[in-house]
Amino acid sequence: MTKGSTLKVRVIERALELHKPDPRDPIDVLAKVGGFEIGGIAGLILGAAYHRVPVVIDGFISSAGALLAQGLAPSCVDYMFAGHLSKEPGHKFMLQRLGLKPLLDLNLRLGEGTGAALAMNIIEAAAQVIGKMLTFEEAGVSRSK
Repeated sequence: MTKGSTLKVRVIERALELHKPDPRDPIDVLAKVGGFEIGGIAGLILGAAYHRVPVVIDGFISSAGALLAQGLAPSCVDYMFAGHLSKEPGHKFMLQRLGLKPLLDLNLRLGEGTGAALAMNIIEAAAQVIGKMLTFEEAGVSRSK
């Protein structure tokens, strides 16, 4: 563990000890140890799910927002794709808690949405294949016996 990682762990442990968020109450967790960006991401995910629009989760912070959204409306996970597996140590556990498997694992740790940008091409290609691929019958392919 790097010096920076050790410091992050100590800060988080201290915040949890000081504020004692209730892990069963997503709003309490957000209010006591979250941030505006995490709340905003959760709101975006909830709004997208309400309108049946899929979202790509990219990295640690967006996964924190996704966990908050899941705590508020568990079915919103049905509208999430995990773009990639971040190198941030806790990201893998967050995706497991969400029940999502990342589309990519490229050792990314950039924080600019690069994993989502790459994954969106895969998702779009898959949608095109599903939506436009002909069946054997439509394509006139005979099945040999």
